[in-house]
Amino acid sequence: MSKLGNLGARLHRGEVGYDFVKNRKIWYGISILITITAIVGLAVRGLNMGIEFQGGAVFTTGKTSVSVSQAEEYAEEASGHDAIVQKLGNGDDGSLRIQVAGIDTERADQIKDTLAEDMKVDPESINAELVGPSWGDQIANKAWQGLGIFLILVVIYLAIAFEWRMAVAAFIALIHDITITVGIYALVGFEVTPGTVIGLLTILGYSLYDTVVVFDSLKEQTRDISKQTRWTYSDIANRSINSTLVRSVNTTVVALLPVAGLLFIGGGVLGAGMLNDISLSLFVGLAAGAYSSIFIATPLVADLKEREPQMKALRKRVLAKRAQGGDQDEPQTGRSADEGYADEATPAVVGPRDQSAARTRGRGGPSGKRR
Repeated sequence: MSKLGNLGARLHRGEVGYDFVKNRKIWYGISILITITAIVGLAVRGLNMGIEFQGGAVFTTGKTSVSVSQAEEYAEEASGHDAIVQKLGNGDDGSLRIQVAGIDTERADQIKDTLAEDMKVDPESINAELVGPSWGDQIANKAWQGLGIFLILVVIYLAIAFEWRMAVAAFIALIHDITITVGIYALVGFEVTPGTVIGLLTILGYSLYDTVVVFDSLKEQTRDISKQTRWTYSDIANRSINSTLVRSVNTTVVALLPVAGLLFIGGGVLGAGMLNDISLSLFVGLAAGAYSSIFIATPLVADLKEREPQMKALRKRVLAKRAQGGDQDEPQTGRSADEGYADEATPAVVGPRDQSAARTRGRGGPSGKRR
């Protein structure tokens, strides 16, 4: 832990670092490849929409020794539709949750009686719940409206608090995260339920958190950037990523650990379906959000910013100075951007001011008076 803390401090001071911005084309390529895979999976396999969005009936049995495969066969024979069966609880005598889409109330009562007969249980021990497709449509419409309003407000806020280029980069990173998460759902085949929608809306805030932290550092370090010739905008953008890297990794790992517990233990071991719906979207979204904030959003801001005439002129001055044997740009120099500006603008004192020997020669007594 002490080594990690020392690494974080050295990254923050700029003594060590990795050039994320320089290798941005690699990260863009990886993101494009993952996004295309997600879109292809979504187009080919589609989303496994839950019964809340399709309408139908949900039958919950009491404790039974009937296996999942047997219950699925009974339900499909009784309804004439595909059925989804989940085991609730542990052991061989757990209860079952049977979903059948596209049936009405009268048909649900018949299926309930048939299931009770096939499974050799009392019909009263099977609980039937009907879900109308209009309710699922309302949830989907509200989710889309909420997503649209959220994205608009985020872009407006970032454009005001930072600048429009950062707003554009954050927007692209959000779309990147949502596309990957939805594509993973299509590839894995997990059922899309209201819990999934909640998870997708939740990851938007997490996805923006690390991005805004880096943007804030970048905004602070690029203040009066044109007054110096030591670093380009991309150099300082890379410094901002490295200085907040350990914080981003720590917050992401801390957030992923409980979500992983929900996904792999709560959903996988205990068989809790709703936990699967929420935890998978959170797990994938958090990981994608951390990746996009480091490898996509900030390098994209640097790309957009370097197109400005002022930044192009600055880059020419910096490269010309380096070609003449001036100060070299090394991310491991251990000096902040503000210190670099101080060298060529106004004088600045970094750290405690050294006391000269003449001023301290006569201060030997406790009172500090000269002898």
